[in-house]
Amino acid sequence: MPAVAVEDVDLIYHGIDRSETIALQGLGLGIESGSSIAVIGPSGCGKSTLLELMAGLRKPTSGRIEVGGQPVDGPRLGTGYIPQGGGLLPWRDALANVALPLVVRHVPRSQRVDAARQALARVGLADRASAYPAELSGGMRQRLALARCLAADCDLILADEPFSALDALTREQMQRVVLDLWTQLGYTQVMVTHSVEEAVWLGQRIVVLTAGPGQIHSVVDNPRVGLTDWRGSTDFANQCAVVRAQLADASRTSPAGATP
Repeated sequence: MPAVAVEDVDLIYHGIDRSETIALQGLGLGIESGSSIAVIGPSGCGKSTLLELMAGLRKPTSGRIEVGGQPVDGPRLGTGYIPQGGGLLPWRDALANVALPLVVRHVPRSQRVDAARQALARVGLADRASAYPAELSGGMRQRLALARCLAADCDLILADEPFSALDALTREQMQRVVLDLWTQLGYTQVMVTHSVEEAVWLGQRIVVLTAGPGQIHSVVDNPRVGLTDWRGSTDFANQCAVVRAQLADASRTSPAGATP
């Protein structure tokens, strides 16, 4: 599984009026191979931008990002990216949506159908292969987006607030699905979230970004991820309180020398 290195990355957006908005500034982060990382921070701190950079969908203004020791200069075949909303194609059924990355890779049809069916089975959608996204619940659509990454055998999965639109019960069910699949398959996982509880449930390390421009405010180690009694424990509640305090402080923090 690949490790990810983000080295002194700046990202500046340029407006049509020649204005500049600093999204990320001097950001450095190392992600160990096979780990699960949660990224949290105030709105507008550059969380989604960071994922887009890791996915190769944007290039940093300065600095460097590497996956598996190789520089990220564009989209990488082994990286699965789940944007907000899932990024599903409404005119393709579930099987075709899951198989899409394999079509791009020119995998023979029989092989990509087999891989797509296996991925659908892994996320509990084996019986919905012919359904279209509009015919699926929100939780099912998120399972479908995850299955697309599994069918492509991605070793790095980046997810941008994948459960934000789900009701509380479905959200917890999807968190369990994600945790179980990561535990079983061992890929490297980075998830952006606004939920402190979700970050503590899924992230072995929780990266807290400052208010924009985004920098690393703190990294909270969270080694009990995956234990069956974790969510209901007193330690879980205490860890949520720690992360919530870090997030509150990060919301008040403006990096030295930054232009708001």
